[in-house]
Amino acid sequence: MEGLLTRCRALPALATCSRQLSGYVPRRFHHCAPRGGRRLLLSRVFQPQNLREDQVLSLQDKFGDCKSQRLMLQVGLIYPASPGCYHLLPYTVRAMEKLVRVIDQEMQAIGGQKVNMPTLSPAELWQATNRWDLMGKELLRLRDRHGKEYCLGPTHEEAITALIAAQKKLSYKQLPFLLYQVTRKFRDEPRPRFGLLRGREFYMKDMYTFDSSPEAAQQTYNLVCDAYCSLFNRLGLRFVKVQADVGSIGGTMSHEFQLPVDVGEDRLAICPHCSFSANLETLDLSQMNCPACQGPLTETKGIEVGHTFYLGTKYSSIFNAQFTNVYGKPSLAEMGCYGLGVTRILAAAIEVLSTEDCVRWPSLLAPYQACLIPPKKGSKEEAASELIGQLCDHITEAVPQLHGEVLLDDRTHLTIGNRLKDANKFGYPFVIIAGKRALEDPAHFEVWCQNTGEVVFLTKDGVMDLLTQVQTI
Repeated sequence: MEGLLTRCRALPALATCSRQLSGYVPRRFHHCAPRGGRRLLLSRVFQPQNLREDQVLSLQDKFGDCKSQRLMLQVGLIYPASPGCYHLLPYTVRAMEKLVRVIDQEMQAIGGQKVNMPTLSPAELWQATNRWDLMGKELLRLRDRHGKEYCLGPTHEEAITALIAAQKKLSYKQLPFLLYQVTRKFRDEPRPRFGLLRGREFYMKDMYTFDSSPEAAQQTYNLVCDAYCSLFNRLGLRFVKVQADVGSIGGTMSHEFQLPVDVGEDRLAICPHCSFSANLETLDLSQMNCPACQGPLTETKGIEVGHTFYLGTKYSSIFNAQFTNVYGKPSLAEMGCYGLGVTRILAAAIEVLSTEDCVRWPSLLAPYQACLIPPKKGSKEEAASELIGQLCDHITEAVPQLHGEVLLDDRTHLTIGNRLKDANKFGYPFVIIAGKRALEDPAHFEVWCQNTGEVVFLTKDGVMDLLTQVQTI
């Protein structure tokens, strides 16, 4: 095993792309990032077998209200493992890694430092805050061979505060700390549903901040909220920031970041005349006028994709997380915590952007930016196969930001129409086809811009001009 680990090498970071138009590689595997002329071949990507038509209809009946769950199962983005748990398959992992890179950029731009805390959390930490009992059956609990109790962490307020409390010589000059992680979380959902929107196991970005005063903590709170707004704007997702209940996490102030969509489980009240918005659970339902301007509130549904809390000293007072203030005296740290549902953002984006039959991604998160479709083997256009192969190589060599982002659909036993149908379902931002006009002089390629619905015929130089405008992170 040690020899095997020694021979392994880290893959280069996956390139991620922003909105349209605005290393070492294992030698045997053609679906890895290309080098030295190797191409990414669709036939080598691991996916479940294509669903039969009757299975597709069954999915529509079973998950008709949740488009993202149906589409992600149908095209092979996820595969069920057990209730509330899913295998994340290669396309989804690529998209998630891109999302994490965008999150890293936004968090580190405001001074965030990335950490990684144990999933296994000792019961005594949760008992100290009384959340061992308060969380009830939501906590997935277990005992080790010595009878010691643990839970699989759904969140890490206790763990991070205990970590800070263990640092005995913190000064106000070192604050604020903005510590975050992106890890698996666990909740024993009583009724997991809607695929990745509400599961028992999921990925979350959770940040915990420590400040020297309430005023500084409020500034940090606003800073993180602004970073969340920047994140969703970069992804091209329409969102609303609403007042929210603090729930079991606690604190004195809370906001949710919601994507308005009919399948959402949260009911939101939004004022069309001013900036007020709130989760209905925070309002007196007998009085549905806006508390800010007294105008009528409109109700909509949403999917919660982010949540922020101002905690004050709720946790720092329990664990004695202190620092030395400007007067040389010990003071309790003022805290905040901030969550982003990573896998939930992926599913929610598919829910709000996709058609009924085809996945659509935020351009930044598309697993691959382009899919190239050669002619069918034995067809009149087969002579153009070499041309599109050369185009594939030229793109990956001449457009650095698209290295590892161009997929060649080498299933030439299928018609162009069948492969185009598959490409449409997967939602590649650009699909480039070598059809009849590829035999012209000069050759023209059929280019489908999936996110705009535009179809154009371009020469090789035209294709290159188009793709060089795709910006990457």
